[in-house]
Amino acid sequence: MPARMLPPSGDPIRPLPAEQVALTFDGAEFSGTRGQTIAGVLLGSGVLSWRVTSGGGKPRGVFCGIGVCFDCLVVVNGQRDVRACQRRAADADVVTTQHDPLPVRPSGPEASHD
Repeated sequence: MPARMLPPSGDPIRPLPAEQVALTFDGAEFSGTRGQTIAGVLLGSGVLSWRVTSGGGKPRGVFCGIGVCFDCLVVVNGQRDVRACQRRAADADVVTTQHDPLPVRPSGPEASHD
C-alpha cells in the first residue's frame, strides 16, 4: 500500500503525545512541551527578554532564532553562554540571566600602545 494511502493512525512518523517539561528562569517556574527550546518555552510563557546589553542595559531575547547572534545567551544549570534558541528545554533545567559587564579599559600611561 503506498504511503499516501495509510490512515493517519498508522503513520510511523506521527508525533508522540506531548510531554510537559518544567524549568525555572530566575527563580520563576515555566512549563513547555518536550522538544521546545528554552527560548520557545520562555516566549510561549510571555517572557520576551532575558538579557540586557552590557553597554546600554537594553533588553534582549530572541533576535535571529537560529544560533547566529548572541542576543539570547543564558546560564543553564551553571553553564554560561548557552544560546536559548538552540538548547532544548529539559525537565528541571535551572536557567538564569547572564550579564557580562563591559571590560574596564586601563587609563593613564600604561594604556598607551605607542
